[in-house]
Formats: sequence, C-alpha cells, structure tokens
Amino acid sequence: MSQGQLSRTAMDPDEVVRRRLHAQRLRGPGLGAPEDAVRHLLAVQAQEFPYARWSLAQRTGSLGPAGGAPSRRGASEAAVATAPEVEEAVSDGRILRTHILRPTWHFVHREDLRWLTALSAPRLHQGNAGMYRQSGIDAAAAGRSGQVLAEAVRGGPHLTREQLAARLQDEGFAATGFGLAYLIMHAEISGILTSGSPVRSRGGALKQTYALFDERVPAGPAMPPTRAEALSELVRRYFTSRGPATVKDCADWSGLTMADVRLGLQQTLAAAPETLATSVIDGVEHYFDARAEGGSEPGNAAAAAGPRIDLIQCYDEYVMGYSATRHYLGGSAPAFPVAGDPMHVVLLDGRMAGCWRHTMFSGRCELDIRLSAAAGPAVEDAVQDAVDRYGAFLGIPAVRVGSGVKLEGHI
Repeated sequence: MSQGQLSRTAMDPDEVVRRRLHAQRLRGPGLGAPEDAVRHLLAVQAQEFPYARWSLAQRTGSLGPAGGAPSRRGASEAAVATAPEVEEAVSDGRILRTHILRPTWHFVHREDLRWLTALSAPRLHQGNAGMYRQSGIDAAAAGRSGQVLAEAVRGGPHLTREQLAARLQDEGFAATGFGLAYLIMHAEISGILTSGSPVRSRGGALKQTYALFDERVPAGPAMPPTRAEALSELVRRYFTSRGPATVKDCADWSGLTMADVRLGLQQTLAAAPETLATSVIDGVEHYFDARAEGGSEPGNAAAAAGPRIDLIQCYDEYVMGYSATRHYLGGSAPAFPVAGDPMHVVLLDGRMAGCWRHTMFSGRCELDIRLSAAAGPAVEDAVQDAVDRYGAFLGIPAVRVGSGVKLEGHI
C-alpha cells in the first residue's frame, strides 16, 4: 500500500480517545434512529440484549457541539432513542440480531446482512468445524436440518428456539443442548435463518425468535459485491466508525485475517484515497476517518464543559471494537465479575472509571454504579446525569443504589 496516499496526523493518547468517542458517536451529533447507529457501526455485539439496546440508543440524539456539559447543567441535549423504539426496530426487522463475525450475537442492519454473511460465512463455518463434528453435524445433517428449519418458518411464522427444536425432533434430530445451538447457528451462517420479531416471556423479558432469511433480508443487487469489494466496504466502515485503530484491531473485530484487512485497505484507498488518514503511534499505523475534525473539541474545551460519565455495556463497541489498542480504555474490560461485582463499564471522559449494572423492578430501575476512585461534586453530578439518561431511555424512574448493595432480579 502506498502510504503517500494517506494524510498523516500526529496524535497523543488524549486525542485518540477524543477521536474514538466521536467516531463511535458517543460524543457530538448523534444519529437519527437505532437502525442508523447499527448502519454506522456495521455490526454491534448484542448477546446481552437489555444492555445492547442501550448501546444503540446512546448513539442517537445529540450531545451538543462539543458533546460536553450534561443536561443538568443546561446543555442542549436531544433525547436519545428509547428502549421501546429499539425493540420496535428489532421487531419489524430494520435491525436483525444474528450470529456473525467472530461469531457471537450481533445487531446488523438488514441492508448489510446479506453481503456481510457472504463475506463471513466461510471463516465462520471453518471456525465452528470442531463443534460441528462434536455435535454430529456433517454436511448431510446440516443440509437436511436447514431444509427442516426453512420450512418451519417459511411464509411468516417466527419461531422460538424451543419451537424449532420441536420441529427438528419431529424429523429425527436430537436437537438438544449444543447440538441444537449449532444446528441453528449453521442455518444462520448459511443464510437460511435470521432473527424474527421477539416475543415476551411470562416474566416480561423479550425472547429471540427466528425467521426465514430471505423474508427478512432484502435481495440485494443483481450483481453481488465481489469479495474484494466487500472487504473494502467492511474496512472502510470499521475505520471510519472506530478509528484511530490498527489493522490487527480490525482483523480481530471482524474475524478476518490481517491480509484480508490489508487488501480491504488497498481497495478503499484505490477507490477513494481521501477517505482515510493515518497516524503512527508507537511504531504502528492507526487509520481513521480523514473527514473527521481533529479530535473535535480541544482538551481545554472539554474540561471547561465539565466531566461526563457514560454507562456502557461491557460488550459495547467502544470496548470490543479494539484488541491490540484496547489499552486506551484505561482499564480491563470485559472482565469476569468477581464476587458478584457488576461487569459493565463506567466511563469518565472516555476512560474506564468503574463498573455498573441495572436491576429492573415493576415501574423502576435501580443502578448499582461503583466508581474506582473517590469522586468530587462535579463527577457525582455527572453520575446523576447518566442515571437520568438511562431512566429516560427506559421510560421509568432510575435511581442509584448504594455501592455494594446486593441486588435481586438482575437481568
């Protein structure tokens, strides 16, 4: 790749953090709707659905020109999307929730899923090969189960995992445990199934259903993108929504090889060399959106606006979008909770400053927010602003409970 095609920018750690916050739309103008947030980020990790809804909502609305002063201190802040609005987008199929990339559950915009599945499927099947063998899923079993699953949902019925298991068992499959999970995942990766409209359990939680891929995903162009074109699209979308980041960051996030990412970069720069800029940090190239302003607000302007607390899920793209350069987060996440500690992440001006979780009750939400260090009045105000934003998202009162309180009913 000709580095002469790229504009170069010197960058310190604070600017890396500022640029990432803006690229991820955790600062600055938000996006118009939850599906716009998914489209911007291409794929959003979503195995913890109640928290993953919030990851999308946080990137909607507006935080004002500098993304600084929280609402309690008078900033003009447009409302973020609400939990029901995110759920509606998932229910009607604007956002699909499926296994893609590494693989794990991800939200993907319906207009991106077809080409992204075609690009990802070979490596996903290769990565799952050991579990397929262990579960007794050979080519014949995968083909026959795929036909059963397709017929089960053809024409509109959206079925839960348990309902799909019953259909498979009727056709002679054991369809339990890992075997069931990998039969369904094989069908998702193969473009047979995708997410349907969720249903509510008796306890009120939303439950995943499955629909026919071709009935939920647009047909796409008559001439599908070539593999090189798909790599270019993925790489461009990754670096413009998460940069500054490295080739290894992108490879680990996407499940592709570093050679694939470099090929995608070559294709992007050949087609639109003005798209990306670069900065060499610690001897490694970091790519980012060349059209973005330099870190948006300068450090002194952000400080004048006051501290900002963000409550993000531990699998938020601000965490999972990076591997080699996750250290800019300023802490270790995602982390397995110790002795019942919360596992989700508190950010103070973009760096890890504690952990949190929610507990839902009838008509209210309790937030256990634990900061890593003693906080002054300005930070405590910022924490309350974050609590207020979360309550507005849920549409019910949210209150902070004392640190270390044992909470029941955590979902």
